[in-house]
Amino acid sequence: MIHTFGITHDNQIETNIALDANLEGYKWFWVDFDTPTDEEIQHLSKTFHFHPLAIEDCIQRLQRPKLDYYDDHTFYVTHFVKEDKDEEELIKEEINFFVGEHFVVSFHRQPSKEVSYVRERLALGKVKVEQWDAYFVFYQVLDKIVDNYFPYLYEIEDNLDRIEENTHNKSMNQLMTELFDTRYQLLTLRHVIHPMRDLLYRMLNSQHLDGIREKREYYSDIYDHLLKLSEMVMSNREITVDIRDSYMSMNSLQTNNVMKLLTIITSVFVPLTFIAGIYGMNFQYMPELHMRYGYFISLAVMLVVGVGMIIWFWKKGWFK
Repeated sequence: MIHTFGITHDNQIETNIALDANLEGYKWFWVDFDTPTDEEIQHLSKTFHFHPLAIEDCIQRLQRPKLDYYDDHTFYVTHFVKEDKDEEELIKEEINFFVGEHFVVSFHRQPSKEVSYVRERLALGKVKVEQWDAYFVFYQVLDKIVDNYFPYLYEIEDNLDRIEENTHNKSMNQLMTELFDTRYQLLTLRHVIHPMRDLLYRMLNSQHLDGIREKREYYSDIYDHLLKLSEMVMSNREITVDIRDSYMSMNSLQTNNVMKLLTIITSVFVPLTFIAGIYGMNFQYMPELHMRYGYFISLAVMLVVGVGMIIWFWKKGWFK
């Protein structure tokens, strides 16, 4: 579906403009390709005459965030994040922008709540149109994209707290599974945030983007948010490493304690088994076999040996 907005020279908003209309007669206009059909995609070349390579980047899925300069506009590739309810994981999707001095064309193959939010504000007249232009629309969408990264990171931080505290007394295997799932989500966010941070850095330091320089304070604010997000991702990844190492250490300690206990039990029973093995042999001439109290004496010897070894292990600190 294609949504169109045209701002007249007297700052009036017109919507649902036909693409074959004279768009150049507007002060600036915004065309949003929202999950377009193949027929609608043809307007990129037939109506707007964008470069074939830029159109190819729109059609192909998940290009790296970047910008390309053309004669009368700049092409941008950006990423937004959404949650896949079926797979219970984060996935990244792409929004492309063609931004010129008097127009902005957005293109996304999946629905975007960020674009919808800005589009609805503009359609309902909840903005000061005289202060908006193509680059301000671009800023508004970018700002919503970046702001919507934060809730996912906050949710991950809360999940890490639950894993670390283990208030539900989950098993070690369950905790490790949740921890590695969390690390995968952080990796997904990292693959989105870092390229977006690099893109904003290029935009702010480019000498060809007059519209960006005029609104540098707005785009700098987005860049600051991306720096903060990047630091949050890195710190949370370090936390996952610390939690993993702690659980591994606890697991090793628990294993060592079990092995120590088994070693003590084995050590106690080795001499007892040795005594029982000797007097369990079926030789006819063994002098102790005919003693009246030989059985009780052997049990007493075994008891003394076993208790003596336990006391010796206890003094050595094996039970601590």
